[in-house]
Amino acid sequence: MSTGQVVQLDELDARLIELLAEEPRIGVLECSRRLQVARGTIQARLDKLVGRGVIAGFGPDLGPAALGFTVTSFVTLEISQRHGHDPVTRHLAAIPEVLEAHTITGSGDLLCRIVARSNTDLQRVIDQIVAYEGITRASTIIALAEQIPYRVLPLLRSAVR
Repeated sequence: MSTGQVVQLDELDARLIELLAEEPRIGVLECSRRLQVARGTIQARLDKLVGRGVIAGFGPDLGPAALGFTVTSFVTLEISQRHGHDPVTRHLAAIPEVLEAHTITGSGDLLCRIVARSNTDLQRVIDQIVAYEGITRASTIIALAEQIPYRVLPLLRSAVR
């Protein structure tokens, strides 16, 4: 699916997505029974939603804190324009504690969400990040508490309207 392409969703799409969000392990046959729609219709809708990128995956959502990574921080990186984004992105992708990275506007070039086992471990991760010569500066903010976890489901009803 191309970036920026608007996907039209209807009420059945919304109900199917909500059901899958509530019970990720539910099968297509059970979805069809609960939504009172033919199994083939549910499978076709599901295939279309996956194909258009509305549903991005079915894997388990992992909790970094439960895996021992209790410190979350956000790091703004300034990169050397001579090196560009791609080599820096490859470097960051090789660091398991880098959960995501986004090109941004403003004073920095990239914003990363990273996790660590402790504040001391965070220093190790930051040192690993800035060891790449294409990164000229890093500014780190430690998250104290998660107030609203990452969520997309509230957008669903807005998209159906």
